[in-house]
Amino acid sequence: MFDKIQSIFRIPELRRKILFTVALLVVYRIGSYVPVPGIDSQALMQAIDQARNTLLGLYDMFAGGALSRATIFALGIMPYISASIIMQLLTAVIPHFEKLQKEGEEGRKKITQYTRYGTVFLALIQGYGISIFLENIEATGFVTTSAIVPNPGLAFRLLTIITLTSGTVFLMWLGEQISDRGIGNGISLIIFTGIIARYPGDIRNTFSAVRNQELSFFKLVFLGMLMVLIIAGVVVMTQAMRKIPVQYAKRVIGRRIYGGQSTHIPLRVNTAGVIPIIFAQAILMFPSSIGTFFGKFEFMNTFSEYMNPSQPLYNILYAIIIIFFAYFYTAIVFNPRDLADNMQKYGGFIPGIRPGKRTADYIDRVLTRVTLPGALFLAFIAILPSVFIHKFHAPFVFGGTGLLIVVGVALDTLQQIESHLIMRHYEGFLKKGKLRGRNR
Repeated sequence: MFDKIQSIFRIPELRRKILFTVALLVVYRIGSYVPVPGIDSQALMQAIDQARNTLLGLYDMFAGGALSRATIFALGIMPYISASIIMQLLTAVIPHFEKLQKEGEEGRKKITQYTRYGTVFLALIQGYGISIFLENIEATGFVTTSAIVPNPGLAFRLLTIITLTSGTVFLMWLGEQISDRGIGNGISLIIFTGIIARYPGDIRNTFSAVRNQELSFFKLVFLGMLMVLIIAGVVVMTQAMRKIPVQYAKRVIGRRIYGGQSTHIPLRVNTAGVIPIIFAQAILMFPSSIGTFFGKFEFMNTFSEYMNPSQPLYNILYAIIIIFFAYFYTAIVFNPRDLADNMQKYGGFIPGIRPGKRTADYIDRVLTRVTLPGALFLAFIAILPSVFIHKFHAPFVFGGTGLLIVVGVALDTLQQIESHLIMRHYEGFLKKGKLRGRNR
């Protein structure tokens, strides 16, 4: 393993990409500690800690804790992710965007530009919402030792909106620079860095719990072994795919023969990735957020208790919504009809299946069956945090969106490095088999 790591730095191009990526991620982490003017950070941390199971807690996780520290990157990269998801959905329902997607590189550039505009628009709205929320946070039921915004008003709102929007745009630029000149998907790496930045604190809390006899040593060992097995399962499900064989007929054009080769269509078990969990969390955490903000009403308190992650009703609804969105998002991003038409256009066919509608129906049927285990596994991973905290009384959060993102981004990055090593005739990380990125 040490020889393979040394091989990485023997390739000048790969070494530059890795060092460039690390440098920009360090800039991101430094910015995560630069505070927004006019906010009492200590009071805000107390409020966010009380909102851990609401939308604010979810947002803070994606921002790497920047929201609870009231820094310039408090919005994180979430506006860009939201804009990207919206553009994907619009591409499936609006003919203009669907046409742009089929235009190749130029069309993708226009879609990327629209995504950037959408990111700025969403960041402005969310920045305004956060500034209003911070000014009135004491009225929503949160208990703090001092006022979060000592000097509220129009000046504070404008300053907060400009600062947070600028921070999001700068993060978007960092992500694009990493994608173009570094290793892997820059946006994913930024989210990955923000999530793993919490791990040292979780490890410290775990050892403190063992030292204070709040967590037994045997339970710690059991949890450690369980975590290893779960991570292995996530790796397997992330890489798993169903290969449908495709044969291309031979064509004679002039004096040359084209086609005749065999290939396959890779249908991923988890085509939707972490999107179903994000959608489900946003939907289920909304009632909890409303209950937290309007806790002075008795019926809101009762409703919020039923929608707590420790309650069976919450977990059942959570699993059902995740399974629904796994199928919904897969249907949005994967069109069997278009795939069947393109195969027929270039002389491709699935052995034993007629081209055209029969091929599209066959692919759709296989995709429906393959998506089911992926959706069930997503629901299982999503419920893990509540199991670890409420059943095992673990002093850390394990599972859910964070685990899927960390494992997926790590596999993608290793696959990028593996490709560079093999291209330069170095031995890859694996002697047998091959790492597959999520987008391949």
